[in-house]
Amino acid sequence: MTLSLYNTLTRRVEPFAPIEPGHVRMYVCGMTIYDLCHMGHARMMMAFDVVYRWLLASGYRVTYVRNITDIEDKIIKRAVERGITIRALTDEMIAAMREDIGAIGVATPTFEPRATDHVPGMLDMIGRLEAKGLAYRAPNGDVNYAVRKFEGYGKLSGKSLDELRAGERVAVRDGNKDDPLDFVLWKAAKADEPDDAKYDGPYGPGRPGWHIECSAMSCAMLGEHFDIHGGGMDLQFPHHDNEIAQSEGVFGQPFVNYWLHNGFLNVDNEKMSKSLGNFFTIRDVLQRYDGETLRFFMLRTHYRSPFNFSDANLDDARSALRRLYTALDGVDLPADNAAIDWTLTPAAAFRAAMDDDFNTPAALAVLFDLASELNRMRAPATASLLRALAATLGFLQQTPKAYLQGGSGLDEATIEAMIAARASAKQAKNFAEADRIRRDLAAQGIELKDSPQGTTWVRA
Repeated sequence: MTLSLYNTLTRRVEPFAPIEPGHVRMYVCGMTIYDLCHMGHARMMMAFDVVYRWLLASGYRVTYVRNITDIEDKIIKRAVERGITIRALTDEMIAAMREDIGAIGVATPTFEPRATDHVPGMLDMIGRLEAKGLAYRAPNGDVNYAVRKFEGYGKLSGKSLDELRAGERVAVRDGNKDDPLDFVLWKAAKADEPDDAKYDGPYGPGRPGWHIECSAMSCAMLGEHFDIHGGGMDLQFPHHDNEIAQSEGVFGQPFVNYWLHNGFLNVDNEKMSKSLGNFFTIRDVLQRYDGETLRFFMLRTHYRSPFNFSDANLDDARSALRRLYTALDGVDLPADNAAIDWTLTPAAAFRAAMDDDFNTPAALAVLFDLASELNRMRAPATASLLRALAATLGFLQQTPKAYLQGGSGLDEATIEAMIAARASAKQAKNFAEADRIRRDLAAQGIELKDSPQGTTWVRA
């Protein structure tokens, strides 16, 4: 089966064929770094982490670029509020981002460019757009893109110029734009802005607009025409429509072949976002759930579908993940994952699911079927296949004991000491004391399993 994916640009599922056989070039809009990442950001990172991992598992060489926006109004405002430089703030937030998404197993991209390292390339693109009549200088010193001069504007979002003109998101006329639809490419510096928010250029001190940043970085690192561009569904308009207008306006050729957009992570059926105040940071959630549970939680929903964030859903995901680890517990496994024989029926079913627009829920169903078989047969080959397939999605790679005994406030030595005390109480026929110890352990999330070979434990 050939990998197929839903292309937002054409609004249909299409067979995937990279421009260069065997090599995929992919760009994803990353974080604007001014605060800790929330779970909505984790949703986006996870969606394209799955795409990246499956492309690699499918035998492609992948050049994956995920940018960092490190100059923007919110960043400047936050740095000023904290009395630190923009660079100090963004360095701090980048380190926090990497720690948090690393905890949920998000792989490092091939390149992670910072916008501030590509300002000369942005200015070059702006100059070329101006030379072609697609950009103009405004009275306030800004440089704007002339949207109506680009034929086909809005083809990604499907919005016509007339619809956009009447829409709520169109800025009111302020005398600095020829048309309210036009967007800024270069923002002239304001007198009250800190010096480190200003860059020199032919248009005077200022900084790039958000949209031109991604056009410049993606084309610099992947070429003028590449395979996949991804991001959250909310970026279709205006950000990605504007990227297309800028890049195709400069180079005069198609910008990207396949556009992929992930669905929102919702709270009470509303998009999770900082602007709505209904967000949870990744760091907050990691205080209550382990990183692999968070990862598994997101894999249970197709990347294009919205889903609700709740403790109940996370608890259910944790229980489901424990079932997989429990199936593996006690079966001999090799130190490293074995090569997958894709001709095996379960592996072929898993591949068919993933090749169908990265259908992780269907792929996980295959893993649970394997776990059921493993519970019946206890065959090492089944366990090895289960773990190797899960590895393509980035989970089930701990030893079963490490996962099943992880997460409680009690350390292992204390638990073992309490189990020994319980055994002594039972030997002395003090069954009330033995039951009390079991209850105390259960109250702290420790489940005991008695057998003729002795007592073992897992974290409930």
